[in-house]
Amino acid sequence: MNNATSTLPARDFTLYEETFSSRFLLGTALYASPQLMRDSITQSRCEIVTLGLRRQNPANRDGDAIWQYIQESGCRLLPNTAGCKSVKEAVTLAEMSREIFNTDWIKLEVVGDDYNLQPDPFGLLEASEILIKKGFKVLPYCTDDLILCKRLVDVGCEVLMPWGAPIGTGQGLLNRYNLRSLRERIKDVPMIIDAGLGAPSQAAEAMEMGFDGILLNTAVAKAHNPPLMAEAFADAIDAGRKAFKAGLMQKRQTASPSTPTVGQPFWHQQ
Repeated sequence: MNNATSTLPARDFTLYEETFSSRFLLGTALYASPQLMRDSITQSRCEIVTLGLRRQNPANRDGDAIWQYIQESGCRLLPNTAGCKSVKEAVTLAEMSREIFNTDWIKLEVVGDDYNLQPDPFGLLEASEILIKKGFKVLPYCTDDLILCKRLVDVGCEVLMPWGAPIGTGQGLLNRYNLRSLRERIKDVPMIIDAGLGAPSQAAEAMEMGFDGILLNTAVAKAHNPPLMAEAFADAIDAGRKAFKAGLMQKRQTASPSTPTVGQPFWHQQ
């Protein structure tokens, strides 16, 4: 077993004391129709979906069809604070989401930059501490900064959601060094790669690195065939997890024969 896999625990997928069989979390925005969203949720085999209250307008009953589909899916709802740019705004939206959706789970987003939608680390930390004191189960969408992630754990976050790349870019895992450092240094906290993935192979790679789950939206919603892409991601996530548990071989600088040498017993071969 290589060094990376031997030092990381093979954990169940448990978030805030709830255990899930699927490690795929799916967003519900950007679909061409509610039917495509519903079919994608089904094909993804996911058990958690995220929804932004800002998409809804309860006063006008906007989004009723989407909300109904989500309820019918049986998935746990993870409301998010997408689009919030201040601590006050994020905390207020989280409290509204708890009241409307009757859940204390919140995917916390505090945008710090309009260009790449990078999370504001200071605002995110402050908002996390406030919401945890108010009884929320916070899943913070953060950068891959090790110190920030440690501080988020210190204030009570039991799950971390580092980005792979900026939201909606489809660029995959941009900073593998940072992500590997995160996984190695914070072993006991579930980590879900959130945002920036565009291909199932990227999701498989993240799972092979020992991350616990994948959350994405655009790569499925904007595919030519969203349900089929959702299924492809689900298969890739399962494959990556199996590879992580099996243990990847160590990379070599030189070739090594995989075929036994003729005339030499295999137990004498190096």
